[in-house]
Amino acid sequence: MATVGAVGGSQIDVQSLVSQLVAAERAPLDRQITRESSRVTTQISAVGTLMGAMSQFRTALSSMKTVDVFSTRSVTSADENVFKATAGANAAPGAYSVEVVQLAKAQQLSSNPFAEGATQVVGTGTLTLSLGEASFAVEIGESSATLAGIRDAINGAADNPGIRATLIHGEGGSRLVLTSAQTGAEHSIEVTQSGGDGGLAALTYGAGDGANYTEIAAAQDAIVNIANAQVRSSTNTVTGAIDGVTLTLIAQSEEGAKTLTVDFDRASVTKRVENFVSAYNALVGQISKLRSYDAATQTAGPMLGDSLLTSIENQMRRTISDTVGEAARAGGAYDTLASIGITTQANGQLALDATKLSKALDGDFASVGRLFGSENGVASRLFTQMDERLKADGALEARSKSLVEKQKGIENRKLDIDTRMQARYTAYVAQFTRLDTLLSQLQVTSSYLTQQIESLGNLNKASSR
Repeated sequence: MATVGAVGGSQIDVQSLVSQLVAAERAPLDRQITRESSRVTTQISAVGTLMGAMSQFRTALSSMKTVDVFSTRSVTSADENVFKATAGANAAPGAYSVEVVQLAKAQQLSSNPFAEGATQVVGTGTLTLSLGEASFAVEIGESSATLAGIRDAINGAADNPGIRATLIHGEGGSRLVLTSAQTGAEHSIEVTQSGGDGGLAALTYGAGDGANYTEIAAAQDAIVNIANAQVRSSTNTVTGAIDGVTLTLIAQSEEGAKTLTVDFDRASVTKRVENFVSAYNALVGQISKLRSYDAATQTAGPMLGDSLLTSIENQMRRTISDTVGEAARAGGAYDTLASIGITTQANGQLALDATKLSKALDGDFASVGRLFGSENGVASRLFTQMDERLKADGALEARSKSLVEKQKGIENRKLDIDTRMQARYTAYVAQFTRLDTLLSQLQVTSSYLTQQIESLGNLNKASSR
């Protein structure tokens, strides 16, 4: 839209002319800003991608950086309906005969019936209940002298070691049932009474005093024969009988002894090694993309030639190829990844020879674990390296912060250019508006002179007639 001059019509499209001038002046500055911003954004993304890939690798290594995770044992019960088992790292491989003679049980007592049911008044005084060596006393006053009140007093006692009281209602009345929460022969129940009106004598129980209750289940230990040795346990979880093995007894053996087999957990370790190779290759693949160069398209990766990336890659390669050392090997057969079938390919990634790994596990199972998880083991060292690189004060984080600051600087420069171009635009508008006004004035003067000249011409023609 043309600017109106001070006198007469506008001669110049000031807005259009100024916009084109400012755009032409701004274009190279914008191109430079765009190039720099794009480059820095790409670098920020590249560093973030690298840190993400390294973090994923560190996570994978966290489950491989100790010897214990490579010392797992597989346990097989020939009949899991009779017993199950777990084994720790110190369990010696072998086969053991296991026969469950009897299960551990908790004692349960059912009192004689009380014809009037839960509301029948039994008596007052003190009931002392024992569970093995632990005992507690409950005071039974007139307000709690009923069968239901006594049940509640037993269950509500703060120092109750594990005797649960319930009422069973049936033919002949209601019965007080006492059940031990703990299995084993040593956890038998005794009940005595003292004081009060003597009515609580109907609830006593102990050696030589069994007339008030019927024993529904006796307190008994588990008995299990393991490799011709009898083992007793107060619970159905048996520990210590076989080094490093815990047995969980399910049922009494009906068909004689069954075999428990303890072995090295080759499948678990093989899976860990496979996961290690996959995780390492994923990181190497990401690093390769970041430092790549496509000669056909002349396209470079965002971190081509970056010394930080090169340092990380070289450190990883050295760790993969180095020996773990005699101290870490601890006399074992394997001190390099190559010795168990893991080799580095031309592209820097790892390849796993499953057959060679299987032979290594059969040959020296513990040595494979030390190769990865000992203090100087491959997984242990790589985890430490990744952890150091990813620290908040590490080089990667410093690089990321530096790039972010650089991006902020570019944004500030862009704002400065906006301000300068706006000032330039305002100055140009003022300049060309003055020029437009002058041209308009000249146009008016020119029109006036033309009119005067035409008038003189007309006068001359008139006088010549």
